[in-house]
Amino acid sequence: MALGLGGGLLLSAPLAEWLSENPLQDSQRIINPFAAWSRVGSQNILLLGTDEEGGLTDVIASVRIDGGTTKVTQVPRDTYIELDGYGPQKVNALYPIGGAKMAKRELSRRMGRPISHYLVVNLRAIRRMADAVGGIEVDVPKRMYYVDNSQNLTIDLQPGRQNLRGRDLEGFLRFRHDEMGDIGRIERQQLALHALFRKLTRPDQLVRLPMVLAAVGSDIKTDLGPMELGGLVTAMGTTELQVERLDGYPFYLDGVSYWEAIWPKPSGRGSGRDEGRYTY
Repeated sequence: MALGLGGGLLLSAPLAEWLSENPLQDSQRIINPFAAWSRVGSQNILLLGTDEEGGLTDVIASVRIDGGTTKVTQVPRDTYIELDGYGPQKVNALYPIGGAKMAKRELSRRMGRPISHYLVVNLRAIRRMADAVGGIEVDVPKRMYYVDNSQNLTIDLQPGRQNLRGRDLEGFLRFRHDEMGDIGRIERQQLALHALFRKLTRPDQLVRLPMVLAAVGSDIKTDLGPMELGGLVTAMGTTELQVERLDGYPFYLDGVSYWEAIWPKPSGRGSGRDEGRYTY
């Protein structure tokens, strides 16, 4: 009893200071329970962001934590691929056709790097996690206004730095009705994800991370364990974000718009295309 009381008295002062508005120095803060699992980020993780119906993937990216940097390689969703047994397809069809297993296999081959794990995030998960932490701060680059009654969607945002949550955050993530189209939407979604991860890894939010991840339930599908997932989120929130998009150019084939990606490593399709099939 004496030891317990003594220990409590010794801990009361630093605990009170940590909970106050003047927290202790970083080196004295609460230990990150997921730190030992952040090494999972040194592997290549496939990140897929689906629409609310969980069908086509609006976000396709390879994520790797390298030292103090999170390296994200985005694959535009309209990227052209030739899929055995299915013919010409857009890369965002991989997940609905063959699930995460097919997406991992095909993208590993085309990107020339083994993908170890996958993380499929429904749009609802981002919105619900952001709501759970009181919203996230993003810089809205310009006026965003769009109404689609068929989808019960209204986007009405003013430019400037602001705290977004709920339907406003959803509108920021889904907006694509400008000259940037899907490319602009990809950039905003990555921006929002990084802002969310940074907030989740603040000391006052870190202790709630398991509860927040559990709350989204089926809106996140992954082959990572709970501690590995927490380690990945922690690593992405505490490192510098470095984003690159596969270079390429748009083209039309049989009246359908595609993106011809320049893959890091030749996929075996070769460079000798029948140029007569393409309209630029």
